[in-house]
Amino acid sequence: MRIISSVFFFFSHSTFVAILISISASLLANVAIGGDPFIFFNWEVSYIKASPLGVSQQVIGINGQFPGPTVNLTTNWNVVVNVHNKLDEPILLTWNGIQQRRNSWQDGVLGTNCPIPASWNWTYEFQVKDQIGSFFYFPSTGFQKASGGYGEIIINNRPVIPVPFGTPDGDIAIFIGDWYTKSHKELRKALEDGNDLGVPDGVLFNGLGPYRYNDSLVPAGIPYKTINVEPGKTYRLRVHNVGISTSLNFRIQDHNMLLVETEGSYTVQQNYTNMDIHVGQSYSFLVTMDQNASNDYYMVASPRFVSGADWTRATGVAILHYSNSQAPASGPIPEPPIEYDTYFSMNQARSIRWNVSAGAARPNPQGSFKYGQITVTDVYVLLNRPPELIDGKLRATLNGISYIAPATPLKLALQYDISGVYKLDFPNRMMNRPAKVDTSIINGTYRGFMEIIFQNNDTIVQSYHLDGYAFFVVGMDYGAWTENSRGTYNKWDGVARCTTQVFPGAWTAILVSLDNVGIWNLRSENLKSWYLGQETYVSVVNTEVNNKTEVPLPDNILYCGELSGLQKEQSQRVRFSEAVVVTNASSRTIFVALLITWFGLFS
Repeated sequence: MRIISSVFFFFSHSTFVAILISISASLLANVAIGGDPFIFFNWEVSYIKASPLGVSQQVIGINGQFPGPTVNLTTNWNVVVNVHNKLDEPILLTWNGIQQRRNSWQDGVLGTNCPIPASWNWTYEFQVKDQIGSFFYFPSTGFQKASGGYGEIIINNRPVIPVPFGTPDGDIAIFIGDWYTKSHKELRKALEDGNDLGVPDGVLFNGLGPYRYNDSLVPAGIPYKTINVEPGKTYRLRVHNVGISTSLNFRIQDHNMLLVETEGSYTVQQNYTNMDIHVGQSYSFLVTMDQNASNDYYMVASPRFVSGADWTRATGVAILHYSNSQAPASGPIPEPPIEYDTYFSMNQARSIRWNVSAGAARPNPQGSFKYGQITVTDVYVLLNRPPELIDGKLRATLNGISYIAPATPLKLALQYDISGVYKLDFPNRMMNRPAKVDTSIINGTYRGFMEIIFQNNDTIVQSYHLDGYAFFVVGMDYGAWTENSRGTYNKWDGVARCTTQVFPGAWTAILVSLDNVGIWNLRSENLKSWYLGQETYVSVVNTEVNNKTEVPLPDNILYCGELSGLQKEQSQRVRFSEAVVVTNASSRTIFVALLITWFGLFS
């Protein structure tokens, strides 16, 4: 790998000097993360025109791409992403599943960051400390994810850590998700007016509509995704459900899928003919091209846990094309699992186990962290029920509380000791009182071990995500959770991940070690529920303040709300023509490398 790839800067000499000083000061101030490579990106987030379902619409692209560019990293690398917001409204990007050790300042949600104003840029800087696996990023504010703005994050093993399977012949990103032809602004307005969004207009594969597998369901002329492969080779397919609210069953006609990893954990390797992938989840499969290629093959993502004839149009279909294929795909698509077999999907989820003998980010086996032997210090039973009217507005709740984001981010309020912004009084059980809108968060115990039970009393599948952490999925079942339910927990090889599904009329239990200081978002990944208030935060504070357990306030922090008077105007812009990788060990060398690049290009 080259030390620095081609780089171009476009700004005045005075601005350049100011930026170099800022960057070098920031890097030198964070010597704790020195010694590991840095990778730099510059992204322009803007509206672009696309017609994924045959209707021209405005989508959110990054550097003109939809989906956005891949962030391809290795364990412990430091990531610097300069985001220039060319939308007409503020934006934040969040890094779904990236644990960002000690650094919730970079989480990209309203509880920790002021949004980036239109026509401004802001630089994220974080380290993918002790992580591997498949993840994705997306916009976290204003229902913008419904218009795109997402892309893949890959974190590779360090060379000294063996991967528990052979090197695949290729690595393929697959984004599946429900999609509406209405803009995110129209969709969020509908929710604010108390309306349901209705059946999606389709399901996309990598930003493209369905192959015309049925002339009456799929109009002619819709562009579709073709995945080109070579016969006999094995590919790693990283599949992400980046949709709004629909659980999708993913399958490939006549091909087995060997599950090997999910959201940063290597799994017990098992073959599946299909997999239910819920909103916000990511899976890695090894797929061997072992068919005779008499024709192309269907790749399908179809809705689960829904009913009604209108849903038949919401099926995503891509094409798997062998280089020696003799004919296009034809005939009916492969059938999904029986829709009303309620235990099929749950049993499938229970079958996903942690590969405790495999290493991952560290050389020791994943199972060396014996989570089942740790004493639980805090228990929260979080009850979800259907959206309800609170003060005349439709809201979604957890334990009867619908979260509302304050003007001043929680993290900034804590940093500047501003009282009254939030309350550390989130109830650990459903309270016997009317539902309310509030800014109430969980007071986590630093180095505590928390048990969280998600109880879903709604009629739809929910999936829940916790930023900053991987948690152990230890149990799920239908009915109401009770203390006796702990007897069914998997305390040995429950998979560690960051997003878990909770089936309607059922519960899911997770265990999480609160060793990452910060204020971390706990949310529904169902975008409708999230937007209507189904989220909270977990505050994990080390009362012994030091830079060893938490990164200090970034120099480039944005201010808003009660601290807006501290914000200075911004005019500088930085542009990299492509990713820049600096593989040396010191901040000083990074600064010198930038100087050399500048003077080398313009002398």
